[in-house]
Amino acid sequence: MARRYITTAIPYVNSKPHLGFAMELVETDVMARHWRHRGHEVRFLTGTDDNSLKNAIAAEAEGIPTAELVDRNAGAFRDLRGPLEIGFDDFIRTSGDPRHKVGVERLWRATRESGDLYRKHYEGLYCVGCEQFYAESELVDGLCPEHLTKPQLVSEENWFFKLSRYQDRLRDLIEKGELRIEPPSRRNEVLGFINSGLQDFSISRSIERARGWGIAVPDDPDQVIYVWWDALGNYITALDYGTDGDDYRRWWRESDDRTHVIGKGIVRFHAVYWPAMLMSAGQPLPTSIFVHDYLTVDGRKLGKSLGNAIDPVAIVDQYGVDALRWWLVREVPRVGDADFTADRLVSRYHEDLANGLGNLVNRTVSMVHKYRDGVVPPLPAEPATGALAEAIASAPGAVDAALAEFDFRRATAALWKVVDEANRYVVEVAPWTLAKAEKTGDSAAGGKLSDALAMLVHAIRTTADELTPFLPGAAGRVQVQVREHEGKLPQPRPLFPRIEDSTATSHARP
Repeated sequence: MARRYITTAIPYVNSKPHLGFAMELVETDVMARHWRHRGHEVRFLTGTDDNSLKNAIAAEAEGIPTAELVDRNAGAFRDLRGPLEIGFDDFIRTSGDPRHKVGVERLWRATRESGDLYRKHYEGLYCVGCEQFYAESELVDGLCPEHLTKPQLVSEENWFFKLSRYQDRLRDLIEKGELRIEPPSRRNEVLGFINSGLQDFSISRSIERARGWGIAVPDDPDQVIYVWWDALGNYITALDYGTDGDDYRRWWRESDDRTHVIGKGIVRFHAVYWPAMLMSAGQPLPTSIFVHDYLTVDGRKLGKSLGNAIDPVAIVDQYGVDALRWWLVREVPRVGDADFTADRLVSRYHEDLANGLGNLVNRTVSMVHKYRDGVVPPLPAEPATGALAEAIASAPGAVDAALAEFDFRRATAALWKVVDEANRYVVEVAPWTLAKAEKTGDSAAGGKLSDALAMLVHAIRTTADELTPFLPGAAGRVQVQVREHEGKLPQPRPLFPRIEDSTATSHARP
């Protein structure tokens, strides 16, 4: 089995987390759980980007020290673990974790020793929201294309990284698939950016412009390391890269798979800057970068700066974690933005979970009790045929194939084919009719009834097993319902209570 390391991007903590980052957490959690479920060794990292200038500006606006603001808000990101049922193995904070500073300093010195750092005067247009310089040609009507704000004109002397030196090597790695970027449209986007000609980029800021916040440039205390250089390093500093620790050897240098899960707005940093930094430092590159699109409300990207952020914890409090996780994996496409409404979330929950799986489990367990005193009949000796048998047999492989391409919607559709076919099977077989015939002495009908009940329980057990990465809590509850205790199934109980329609009118905005 493979050894796999998977990470989310680390978000700024200028305010509390919103639903867009919750989506990234859930997607990454599903991948980590799926791989573990298949027997792989997995390490899942997330964390927070504490050293951003926008964090310092937000603290100034509140009139509190930057450290106080990032401590408070970083805690809110860490605490998503419980409400969202996230099973991360490690959580790194770039401002306070001792692993990070020493690792970033080591990365800086390694690239300097490669001859890739130099200092020069620079003037450019800077978006604080993106923490990025833009060329005028990249702006939209003079505004940042991501935040629709006017960039600041910045003129100062900084350290630069020789990104241009790695243009050909990066192109070659991506074209050969050694650095895999999914979906293909994002791969093509990155290749287009590389082919347009890579320019060296600034990797430090004056300590004055950084508000004295961040990691100082080694041997140059008047400069602070650029937040993206600092933040990207978290993927290896969390593994004790700074001290060349055992975790770094195990999970980075010797890992079979190193995957970053990121949003489309930060592709350039992860698919161009970060691999070049690692090449300069003589370290292995990530193997895969999965890029998701955005969640929107009324067609507009969710964002703290845009004022339409949705609190994921409020969503869970109102609708439950099953409803939220299921909507994120069932409705968000592999390519394209997904518009969120509470009505859509509730509708999908009711259709799939309450009416689909919940109803299937309830009536199957009820029939096993009613017709076989709670004892599950054995599966027939001859392999079953038909649509349900085919759906059960093909589900694991279909889920594997879909998640290999980070296609959560296709994976859940393959799994839900089992549920849909099982519900159709109940109607077609009509166990209640077979039970009536059995009571009149029709032994053949009794055999068919036993086979049908066994098949339905088998379908539910398969569904629950494959559902585990997507809805770990719900899958566990389903498994309990179809697990025999002292030879019998437990009495049926509601698994997915209906959500009152009156609650489906709120976007749960903070």
